[in-house]
Amino acid sequence: MEEAALRQAEQECLQDAEARRRRQDREAERRVELDQEYVLRFARQIRVLFPNCPNGREQIIAEHACQKYSGRVGRSASAKRLDEEFIRLAVVAHIRHRETNYDELLSGGVDRRQAREQVQDEVDRVLGTWKSSA
Repeated sequence: MEEAALRQAEQECLQDAEARRRRQDREAERRVELDQEYVLRFARQIRVLFPNCPNGREQIIAEHACQKYSGRVGRSASAKRLDEEFIRLAVVAHIRHRETNYDELLSGGVDRRQAREQVQDEVDRVLGTWKSSA
């Protein structure tokens, strides 16, 4: 009798494990859906704040800024509330890397602070262009 009870308990445990695995899979899919929705909302807010941002760039910025486990600005609690300053910081970082020679300066040995200072006027110019409604 003890042998039969052990087999039954083992079978129930295996069934529970499969149910747990399916539940974990569903939860993981849900987290992905929620994260994708957050990235879309972040991108929409970029478009609202920076209406002249090149088409499609808002999605690129949002995906980069909101990348999980990155420690980037888009993962902060304030960014998740779509705080305007945090969205602006993500856009500024994107402009710095994509619209200026910032990375070239860094790879040439220029200190990060100095490199940021050197490209700030260009960042401000692009930011103004993306923000203006004219």
